[in-house]
Amino acid sequence: MSIDPIQEKWLIEADIMSIQEAMTAGVVTSVQIVHMYLARITKYDSELHAILEINPDALHIAEELDKERSSKGVRGILHGIPILLKDNIDTKDRMHTSAGSLSLADSCAAEDSFVASQLRAAGAVLLGKTNMTEWAGFMSGQIWAGYSARGGLTLNPYGPGELFVGGSSSGSAAATAAHFAAAAIGTETSGSIISPSSQNSLVGIKPTLGLVSRSGIIPIAHSQDTAGPMARSVRDAAIVLGALTGIDERDGATLSSKGHAVQDYTQFLEEGFLAKARIGIPRFYYAHLDQARLEIVEAAIAALKQKGATIIDPVVLPCEQIKWDYNVMLYEFKKGLNDYLAQLPEHVPVHSLAEVIAFNDEHAPKTLKYGQGNLLRSEQTSGTLTEQAYMDSLRQNGEYARALGIDHALGEHQLDALLFLGNEGGADLAARAGYPSITVPGGYAATGVIAPGGYITKGPQGITFVGTAYSEPTLLRIAYGFEQTTKHRMQPELP
Repeated sequence: MSIDPIQEKWLIEADIMSIQEAMTAGVVTSVQIVHMYLARITKYDSELHAILEINPDALHIAEELDKERSSKGVRGILHGIPILLKDNIDTKDRMHTSAGSLSLADSCAAEDSFVASQLRAAGAVLLGKTNMTEWAGFMSGQIWAGYSARGGLTLNPYGPGELFVGGSSSGSAAATAAHFAAAAIGTETSGSIISPSSQNSLVGIKPTLGLVSRSGIIPIAHSQDTAGPMARSVRDAAIVLGALTGIDERDGATLSSKGHAVQDYTQFLEEGFLAKARIGIPRFYYAHLDQARLEIVEAAIAALKQKGATIIDPVVLPCEQIKWDYNVMLYEFKKGLNDYLAQLPEHVPVHSLAEVIAFNDEHAPKTLKYGQGNLLRSEQTSGTLTEQAYMDSLRQNGEYARALGIDHALGEHQLDALLFLGNEGGADLAARAGYPSITVPGGYAATGVIAPGGYITKGPQGITFVGTAYSEPTLLRIAYGFEQTTKHRMQPELP
């Protein structure tokens, strides 16, 4: 399968709106768009390992949507648009949902996740599943970001084998950056949308907990998990976010989104909002940055000032010196995973965390390249969420990340948002609080240092804006203004 150079150039330059306009004008069909993306996957993914599997029904779905366009009209802006999903998101079709684990390599979901059903209802073509850090990175403290036993190691298209790809929605990020689909869906517990989006020069949105349902998504921690869009522009990310929202009776957290969720977030893309914005600079979280990345932060601050934004520099968060732990994830993982696995059919070889651990032991070394230390530690918990250590950590997350963290800073200085570099500090803080964050391409660091975990910090860098609960409209206004002012995103140079 090959792609015509003229078609490829158009595809690379197109966004969701222009693809939709081309289909409406009859210049191209959804079937042809799917063929173009499949050709790029065939051409480039043998090196990147971003795609785990292609939906065998993708072309048929696109054909039916083309017929529907002709006979009934379009459902909306996503009608016929190919979207990729992370491999921990259930789809009721012939694709598998495995979280990158060989133990679930033959598991097909009996029902769509809410996210998948929303995308289908919007007319999107579910093109395939993307590779990810196995068990969303929670398998082991040593696991390399982007690696799964099922899919191997996802590489960053901006520097395959050289640059950090980010985790755990690594395949969603690399695939979107490489133009394997119009956009992708990632999931985040702590940084797993923001990190790979930042490292792959994408826009990533980690929504407020409850804005997007988690039903049908393999979990880590119900008090932090969420799905969200990863795209090449703020507008595209806003379009996809609107398709994902909605009340889901299977996920009680979505009840809190009533009155907050909207279906069209593009209405908030106001470039001129920056002149009214108040943005805080939490310098504590910049202290460890190397010079190249600090310069990217300073350039972002200067660009915001130039557009009239009021910058409060520095702002202090009372939670800065708190020693955080990961007990919430450790304890909630067992309960959530056991509940998910228990409902799988008999032919699937695992129905509990204990059985996953046993499966990995039985199939080592294929399954245990980086060990399974976190799985073992989580299995040692009761699975009842009654331990004092868990309740203390959950309370600390809520108190310090919210009242003595993000909300304190926003309230003290009447701020719209806080500014961070990529995944550095702010993403984890927002995740613990259940608050939204959005990252936008902020530039490229030509030099870097070896960071904890052994990765090199150079390459694409995102500027991340964090706000309070359900402040997505405000964050989108700021992110769009910043994007349109700076236009930092550049295409990866694939061979």
